[in-house]
Amino acid sequence: MAVARTRSVAVIGVAGRTVEVEADVGNGLAGIHLIGLPDTALSEARDRVRSAMVNSAYPWPDARIIVSLFPASLPKRGSQFDLAIAVAILGAAGVIPAERIAEPFFLGELGLDGRIRPVRGVLPSILGAAKHGDVTVVVPAANSAEAALVPNVKVIPVSHLRQLVEWLRRGDDEPEPRVEECAELPKPTDNLAVDLADVVGQPVARRALEVCAAGGHNLWMLGPPGTGKTMLAERLPTLLPDLELDHALEVTAIHSVAGALPPNAPMMSRPPFVGPHHTATSAAIIGGGSAIVRPGAVSLAHRGVLFLDEAPEFPRHVLDALRQPLESGRVTVSRSAGSVTFPARFMLVLAANPCPCAQAEDQGETCKCTPTIKRRYLGRLSGPLLDRIDMKVTVVRSSRRELLADRQFVETSKTVAERVLLARERAANRLTGTPWRTNAEIPSALLHSDYRPSNEAMKPMTSCLDSGTLTARGLDRVVRVAWTLADLADKDTPEEDETNAALSFWLGVKS
Repeated sequence: MAVARTRSVAVIGVAGRTVEVEADVGNGLAGIHLIGLPDTALSEARDRVRSAMVNSAYPWPDARIIVSLFPASLPKRGSQFDLAIAVAILGAAGVIPAERIAEPFFLGELGLDGRIRPVRGVLPSILGAAKHGDVTVVVPAANSAEAALVPNVKVIPVSHLRQLVEWLRRGDDEPEPRVEECAELPKPTDNLAVDLADVVGQPVARRALEVCAAGGHNLWMLGPPGTGKTMLAERLPTLLPDLELDHALEVTAIHSVAGALPPNAPMMSRPPFVGPHHTATSAAIIGGGSAIVRPGAVSLAHRGVLFLDEAPEFPRHVLDALRQPLESGRVTVSRSAGSVTFPARFMLVLAANPCPCAQAEDQGETCKCTPTIKRRYLGRLSGPLLDRIDMKVTVVRSSRRELLADRQFVETSKTVAERVLLARERAANRLTGTPWRTNAEIPSALLHSDYRPSNEAMKPMTSCLDSGTLTARGLDRVVRVAWTLADLADKDTPEEDETNAALSFWLGVKS
């Protein structure tokens, strides 16, 4: 009887923290004691581990067993520590060589029959383990494709506790099944479910989508039902380029922690699209939870699009909670046990009807809403929130001529995406040597020094600043959109045409 130790990983937010698992099998009253701030799911590991060992034909030590999770001050949550606890006990009992389990990391939940079940957060866990250099990580076979995304890590997939123990005893090659190496991103599919060509008419809104995609800007669309606001928003991701490798790993790690990773796609190579219902709570949008803090919609939309349809129907406090992540690109959720920070750099798209009854007066319908009702309805979108929206567009119903026109001449998502990619490449080349890649990310200080347009180009904004129509934050956003318009026009710097167009997008909504 001795002490054996191995390693596992605790996921805090989307970051992996190394946890050392020690097992002491010694004299005393028979039983197992788990220490190191375990939660309820982890405390139940003692029963899962015991049943898994017995049903895998390994004896349960008739002794006092103490399992310690270090660092003791770090809260441990979840069932991913089951496998590490089991091999530590087996090592301390002399069933497997203790030196064989000292270096590898073990992740996985145990079934009562010894099967090793998949767990959430494998990718961020292995990214945390990889900080220690070239390491070996044992994971459930169902998580092997996700685990193989991290380079310079030896992944050992296992499906049963007995399979793992026999491999540790032999010390030979990897047990079956072998994991396939995944050194590059999966190829994106060309057959997208939606296409911008599905949208009839709406030239202003289509142009706004192109500018938003090229610069990473936020958008507000105002118009009656049936004008295509939702269709436009759903097609915005089709205009965005594929995620870079580091961004794809970020997005995949967030969805892995949330348990929202598609089973047939271990790596998310396309920007995500998240459209929560207007009844969603602030915890669902921002992130939260009592025991385990989970990422919300703003983090699931990281590097992609967050679409709020019927935006005025969302609770006011939920909408205002978006203000901080829109500025910082991250969200911090604080609970009594500590704070967790999630990345949240997304493009926000709002859609709203002009009034509660949503009757379009320009089509001969009678709107029964008074001006006070209209103001109160749209007033749910606070001024500080709208001040963080780069572009505002009024969407009207398409005419009969537009609806019946030949649609073979309508630009497809592929055609527009090519222009977007060229514009993004121009911005990335201009921003070489900085941590930013799109115009929407440029900080205010740099925007008014190195990237300030000429005085001639700034003229359209001076009167708006004097009248108070344009705020300081609004000025920054107009300049950023002007840079994006210049990139789309293949110009080296914004001119008066671009600043005029950017200002018209800022003042575009007529409620």
